[in-house]
Amino acid sequence: MSVVIIDYGSGNLRSAEKSFERAAREAGLGLDVLVSNNPDDVRNADRVVLPGVGAFGDCAQGLRKLDGMLDALNEAVHQQGKPFMGICVGMQLMATRGLEHGTYDGLGWIDGEVVAIEPDDQSLKIPHMGWNELSFEDNCHPLLADLPHANVYFVHSYQFKTANPAHQLATVGYGGDVTAVVGKDNMVGTQFHPEKSQAIGLKVITNFLKWKP
Repeated sequence: MSVVIIDYGSGNLRSAEKSFERAAREAGLGLDVLVSNNPDDVRNADRVVLPGVGAFGDCAQGLRKLDGMLDALNEAVHQQGKPFMGICVGMQLMATRGLEHGTYDGLGWIDGEVVAIEPDDQSLKIPHMGWNELSFEDNCHPLLADLPHANVYFVHSYQFKTANPAHQLATVGYGGDVTAVVGKDNMVGTQFHPEKSQAIGLKVITNFLKWKP
C-alpha cells in the first residue's frame, strides 16, 4: 500500500511525511509514503493526502499550476474512489469557493464556502491558534474513532462552512462552533494539523490509513 502527499509548494511536507511514516510503522501497516508533484504518482497511489499552508487563493493557484494534477486527483478520488485526506488549507480547497482576500474557486468536492472566523467573543484573537478540544458525535466517522478528549493543534483565520450540515463531522469551540473536520464519501479533511497534534494526531492519521470507505 502507498500514500502520496502532494507537493504543490504549500504545506508542512517534511513534518507530514514523518508523521505518516511513524503512524504506518507503529500500526504495522507496511505502507510507502511518497511526497510528490507527479500526477502519475497520485494515480498509482492507494491513498492521497493534500496538505496546505497559507492563503486559499495562493494554494488553489499553486495546485492548478501543476500540469495534469487536477485531472489525476479527479481520476484517483472520484473515478477510482481512493481515500483522500485534506489538511488545513488542503481541506479548505475541497470547498466550492474560498473568500479569503477575494473570491477563488475551490475543487468543488464538498458544497460550501471558506469564510472568515468571526467569534462571538471579540476578545478572542484571530488567527485561531493553539490547542483546542474537538467536539463530535460518537461513531460519526472512522477518522474520529477512539479519540477521547481529543485536543489538537490549529492555526487558521478562515473556516469551511459546509452547505450540508452532515458534511461537518467535528467542530471546535472558539466564540461559537468552528468547523474542524469535514467528510463526504471517500473524502475527509481536518482543519487542524494532525502532524503537529502529537499522539491524537498520530491516531487520526492511523485511522485514515486503516479507513475503508
